[in-house]
Amino acid sequence: MAARGESDAKSIMRETANIIIMIMGTAWVFGDDVDTDVIIPGKYLRTKDARLWAEHAMEGLDPQFASQVEKGDVIVAGRNFGCGSSREQAPRALLGAGVAVVVARSFARIFYRNAINVGLALIEADVSCQRGDTVEVDLAAGTVRVEDKLYQGTRLPDFLMEILEDGGLVAHRRRQKGLA
Repeated sequence: MAARGESDAKSIMRETANIIIMIMGTAWVFGDDVDTDVIIPGKYLRTKDARLWAEHAMEGLDPQFASQVEKGDVIVAGRNFGCGSSREQAPRALLGAGVAVVVARSFARIFYRNAINVGLALIEADVSCQRGDTVEVDLAAGTVRVEDKLYQGTRLPDFLMEILEDGGLVAHRRRQKGLA
């Protein structure tokens, strides 16, 4: 995801507060049941170095992913994305690698919540595309566009959008308490 306020035309079309609500990026396509062990393999969890996690993101499915993904790219996946263990490092690894949003037919509940907590945008939508396609995600409308096809996804509830707007749950709570 592009830094707040940056004008990276590839990934940012419109932003409000801190969260980019319109994202345009290149698709990385994965199937069903992508588990957290392939998002960030357990052998890299002995460290708290988020850069290391980013360098090995999706290594279990595509060893070249971390070296080829670009800031603002979009993961498009099937059902049950993020299943497996409850490691918060999985969405952090994707965010650190530059992934702007994950679009999936469905998410494992714990991954869904962890993604929101760390500020990784996501949307549930049944999207068909190929690796390299240009994908536009409108978080505010809950839609995904691939080429000339528009897919209606599930829009995040306002309270979750607020957490994303603040950059994750910790930042959100700090703002609520007047500490940010």
